[in-house]
Parts: sequence; C-alpha cells; structure tokens
Amino acid sequence: MNTTPAAPTGRFGPAFTLVLLAPLIAEVLPGATRISSIFVLPIEMAFWGGGALLIRAAVRHYQLGWLNMFLLALGLSVAEEILVQQTSIAPMILSIVPGPPFARAFGVNYVYFLWALFYEAVLVVMVPVIVTELIFRSRRADPWIGKTGAILMGILLLVACLPAWYSWTQIVRIQVLHLAPYSPPIGWLVAGAVTIAVLIYLALGAPRSAIARGGAQLKPMAPWMLGTGAFLVACIWYALVVLAFGMRPDFPPAIPVAAGLSVAAIALYLLPRFAAHPEWSDKHRFGLAFGAITGSMAIGFVGFIYATAKIDLYGKIALNVIATLLLLWLARRVYAK
Repeated sequence: MNTTPAAPTGRFGPAFTLVLLAPLIAEVLPGATRISSIFVLPIEMAFWGGGALLIRAAVRHYQLGWLNMFLLALGLSVAEEILVQQTSIAPMILSIVPGPPFARAFGVNYVYFLWALFYEAVLVVMVPVIVTELIFRSRRADPWIGKTGAILMGILLLVACLPAWYSWTQIVRIQVLHLAPYSPPIGWLVAGAVTIAVLIYLALGAPRSAIARGGAQLKPMAPWMLGTGAFLVACIWYALVVLAFGMRPDFPPAIPVAAGLSVAAIALYLLPRFAAHPEWSDKHRFGLAFGAITGSMAIGFVGFIYATAKIDLYGKIALNVIATLLLLWLARRVYAK
C-alpha cells in the first residue's frame, strides 16, 4: 500500500509554487541573488516565475512537448538578456582580471549570452516545471491557470519589466557600480523582439506539432546517471560565465563557445528522445532536477570566494541545506510511488 502523503491540491498551489521556484532555483539557491538583495525576489517572481507559469500553461493547453517548452524558455531568456536587463549586450559590469573585454564582438558579450540563454531556459523554466509537477503529480496535465489568470499573469510580467530594467540598468550599473550609462542600439532591440516572435511561432504556431513529436525514442539511461550528468553539466556551464567575466582574458573564446554548443546539442538531442520513451518515469525527471539544482548550488560557492558578506555566505549555506533536505523529501515521495 502506498503511504506517500498526497500533494496539496489547492487551486492555486501549483501555480504559486512554480512562480516561487523559478527565481529560487535559478537565482537564490546558486547565489546570484543573495540574502542582502533578497528584496528583489518579488520582481523575479513576477518576471521569471510569471514567464515560467505562462510557458507551461501554453504548452499544456496545446498538449505539446519538451522542445516546445524549451523554445519558449529561450524566448524568455532573450527577453531578459536583450530587452529588459540587457546584460548580454551592455558592456560587462566587471572583469575579474584587468584587461580588454572578453568575448565581446558586434556589441554582444557572446560567451556570456550563450551561458545565459541555456542557464535561464533550463533553471528558470524547465527544472522548476519538473519539480513542481513532481510535487503536484495528480495535476500534471492541468495548465494550472485559465484564460483570465494568464491575462493577469501576462500583465504582471510586463509591469515587472520596468522595475527589473530600472533596478539593474539605472541603479546597479550607474549608482552602485558607477559605470557609464548604456543605451542599447535599436537594431539589437528589434533583433531581440523578432527572435522572441520567431521562437513563439515555432513553439506554438504551425510547426508546433512536428516539433512536439521530436525524433525517434531512445531508452533513457538510469536516473542516477542522468542526475550525475546534470550535476556535471551545471558545473561545466558555470565555467562559461567565469570566463565571460574575464577570469582568463587570454583564453580563446572559440573553445568555450564550441564546448557550450556541443553540450547543449547533446542535451537537446538526447533528452526529448529519452522523455518520449515508455520507460521514462518520475525517477528520471527527479534525477535530472536533483542533479541540476545541486550542481548549480555547489558550483555557485565559487562566486563567494572574494568580497562576500557573512550574511550572504551563511544565508546561502542555510538555504542550500534546506533545499537539499526538501529535495530528499521529494525523492522519498517519488521513489515510494
């Protein structure tokens, strides 16, 4: 007899959980958003969490697949990196080692952009969706919000763009870091908007069914192997952002670009085919999520080596311990099924 306690079934439970988990998993637990700046969490919930919720609702409404969700997640990343905070097109806020800008060409920090695109798509949308659906397994097929809720969430997301833009570009860059004001070229703003439109069309427009079908099924590897792979990829991916911030100014940018694209291509080829196989299960989903979250938490401590306030370091340790315990609780529920 299954003695696993039932997940909460409140109407808004799954939606709120996803809205909260998106910034927690992507920003707070790895340490990008620290305890001393936790006041920005409501903005992150509205933008990241709202975006993740709308993306999942659209994919479930049209009964689409993993790749459709990923394309929409890339669109959310492009919105953040090009239109809102503009971190991939504005000059980098710092260089770890003094020297010329690393991997910047045609007004784009292209190694940073590569890192951000996949990091945000995976840890803001894909992984939080997996975790939330594991918590609320009985409601996995539901969109979690209706038309009215989607409209309200969309408005909230758009409203959140203004404080997200202002707090980073006008307060952090100019007032805190004393960097020169940056005005993005109109061409990049148009390119960002067009890219988002194309990604939405591919995911939800005429090609959506073909994309949802994906390729041939592949028998998934063991859950622990998926988890180990996700952990290692999370650590490897962190190397891209460290290089982007100028840790090794003389390092050939072509190497991290080639390595990053290769890792992304392998994941995009294998995971949809694994997920389409009849043997794919919640244990595989949990393995992926557990590896990605714990890997990003562990490697995130690298950013706390220098100039770290005690409240931020101890806060990260405490939150990571709590998150790990909650993941182990979730593992118990998944494996007790």
